[in-house]
Amino acid sequence: MLNLIICGAPGSGKGTQSDLIIKKYNLQHFSTGDILRKEIADETELGKYAHEFISNGQLVPDGVIIDMIAGKIDKLNKSQINGVIFDGFPRTVAQAEALEELFEKRGLKTDLLIDLAVDEQELIDRLMLRGKTSGRSDDNLETIKKRLEVYHNQTKPVTEYYEKLGKYASVYGMGTIEDISARIAAAIDEIK
Repeated sequence: MLNLIICGAPGSGKGTQSDLIIKKYNLQHFSTGDILRKEIADETELGKYAHEFISNGQLVPDGVIIDMIAGKIDKLNKSQINGVIFDGFPRTVAQAEALEELFEKRGLKTDLLIDLAVDEQELIDRLMLRGKTSGRSDDNLETIKKRLEVYHNQTKPVTEYYEKLGKYASVYGMGTIEDISARIAAAIDEIK
């Protein structure tokens, strides 16, 4: 199985690129953000709990995310897919360590973390535009700045963790969607 992580600051294009990677390599998509937004929209207990953190630009506690991911991995139909791609997870080194432990217990491994590198002002511009077009309440300037700060303080070390494991590729995330996608495919094909 090909197991990937796509990483990058909020607004770096993880969701857009994940969709293309999923189609090209027949992977199962795990977006903790999408899962949590659905929980919030459905007003589940998890959704209400998570909303308090998300609306303040904070991360949802690790234990909740890890349990959610473990449940999803255990339900995979491995005969129908070639692997998985995580989008928005792991966000902390503790989550990365927990993912590696979770995979190891199941005889799986992470193959590569793809880090989308995008200029900070471009990130802000993309998120502000998305907020206007999608109506996402977390895409306002104050929350965007908090999210970027959280990313730099808590999530960026995840890339360093995977770099030490030799499972890291930085991909220039500026330009056309097609150009970025081609750079990502080149990084993936190099490890296959």
